[in-house]
Amino acid sequence: MMVRRTELEGVLLFEPTPHRDTRGFFSRTFDAGVAESVGLRPATFRQDSQSRSHRGVVRGLHGRQGSGEGKLVRCSFGAVHDIVVDARPQSPTFGRWIALRLDDRDMVHVYVPPGFLHGFQALSDVADVCYRIDREHDPAADVAVRYDDAVLGIRWPLDVRDVSARDRKAGSWSDLCELLSAPAA
Repeated sequence: MMVRRTELEGVLLFEPTPHRDTRGFFSRTFDAGVAESVGLRPATFRQDSQSRSHRGVVRGLHGRQGSGEGKLVRCSFGAVHDIVVDARPQSPTFGRWIALRLDDRDMVHVYVPPGFLHGFQALSDVADVCYRIDREHDPAADVAVRYDDAVLGIRWPLDVRDVSARDRKAGSWSDLCELLSAPAA
């Protein structure tokens, strides 16, 4: 498994080496030693989650206030257009985003550190996304920005077919910036 850094500090791509033959494939989906070699602490991961989406569905943009959450994300079946947004106010890349293709062919994983927003759009008829998360879920700390926020200007490759009620009600990037600049209570 190889690790590449992205232009957003802390966002890492884990690239496995699947072994393919006439039977199909075998691939390591996580390696604690590789994670440790780039500064992650595998023992801190607290939960694994999975979502299933259909072509055109957008999930996100989601994040966490406070100490945030780090997550290792992969598409175990199908393909997604994955988005990571830097929401760390002190970061030189604050407000910048990257788009990645995650799929079941290349099996690349993206590590999304605390302080970032994450979302994706399903590109295949069915897309299963798996998340390894380093915090227990605390709904009170959840933050979200609308997938179609004009300031961020994220370009989704397909027409957006479906979005959850929660994501439709999400605030704007400007709302989040205001929240992040407010003094801690």
